[in-house]
Amino acid sequence: MTATHLPVVSAHRAVFVLAMAQATAMICNSIMIVTSALTGQMLAADKGWATLPLACQFIATMLTTFPASFLMKRIGRKKGFIVGALIGIIGGLVMAAGSYIASYWLFTVGNTIFGISAAFTLFYRFAAAEAADDAFRPKAISLVMAGGVIAAVLGPELSKAGQDFLAPHLFTGGFVFIVGLSVLVVLLLLPLNLPPMAADKAGGRPAASRPLLEIVLQPRALSAIVAAMLGYGVMSFAMTATPLAMRFCGFDLKTGIAFVIQGHVLAMFAPSFVTGHIIRRVGEFKVMAAGVLCYAGCIAMGMAGIDIHHFWLALVLLGLGWNFLYVAGTSQLTKCYRPSERAKIQAFNDCMVFSGVAVCSLIAGTVEQAFGWDWVLRGAIVPVLLIALALAFGWRRERVTAS
Repeated sequence: MTATHLPVVSAHRAVFVLAMAQATAMICNSIMIVTSALTGQMLAADKGWATLPLACQFIATMLTTFPASFLMKRIGRKKGFIVGALIGIIGGLVMAAGSYIASYWLFTVGNTIFGISAAFTLFYRFAAAEAADDAFRPKAISLVMAGGVIAAVLGPELSKAGQDFLAPHLFTGGFVFIVGLSVLVVLLLLPLNLPPMAADKAGGRPAASRPLLEIVLQPRALSAIVAAMLGYGVMSFAMTATPLAMRFCGFDLKTGIAFVIQGHVLAMFAPSFVTGHIIRRVGEFKVMAAGVLCYAGCIAMGMAGIDIHHFWLALVLLGLGWNFLYVAGTSQLTKCYRPSERAKIQAFNDCMVFSGVAVCSLIAGTVEQAFGWDWVLRGAIVPVLLIALALAFGWRRERVTAS
């Protein structure tokens, strides 16, 4: 992929701003992970629909990826990110209102609006890749994702504080915090400087853009998209069901759930400080293969017992596996398209990712309520095997092509 990128110092500054904005947005996501399903369970007449609001968030994210990507192609990354943050403010207000008046459906609408906002934040990592040169690109992606370490620390703590912040309106305070955090994102983005989203040139004219199917069917691109889609889906499936399973096992937000989710989110993002270095040393395929092994360990540990350390270690392995698959998959995908093709392939990738996330989040509550935690883990086995097959296919085709 060729593109106009910023000078080294400016690129580093842009990546820092993107990392801070990503971290703040991820705190909002962390609050949602901890409290949305619990709030849905509290408000829903049928407890099997506890995760529907969160699923609506992911469906909205999926449906917004193409509009968000093409809007940013027209108005630029910075303005697009600010639009997304403003929508997040609206979503936070509606969720707070829904939980305050105990309206399940208003709360679901708020989740949906917040999901629209979340679609814009998906492109922070691509903005970092576009600002960096080829040598800095994997590290830039991983550093932006590393901003989530702040979310891992603050998100669960704000969730606990928000539980009783507006008592007796349980959890409402957390959604008020989301409003304030979204305002902070806008402020962080104001000094952001990014290169224009210019198409590459061929003979002084815009280069031809290949059909989407041709880009996707490249072995490297296909394996990256499958790994990201199923990897994120498995993570969302297990993560969404975890607070419900832990509550069934006698834990609550203050005695275990927030602690486990905190460890999970930390494992999702803390490795990003070194993931870029590892990718440069061993390549994307080996890093994604390590992610598959982490998922296998998560399933094994989760099925070994229901003590707090079983939940914690399973969710830490889940977060670590997600990091390897998502960061390495993003890095690999950026090598598969031209600048003139970025809007559609980035949008397609994230649309596929969040279609899987939406389905997994929707059924997670039902599976956990009807069959239990063990079946949540068993349900993850098949997609993990499919990821392994996709990686083996891509790696083998690349070796054949190279030889």
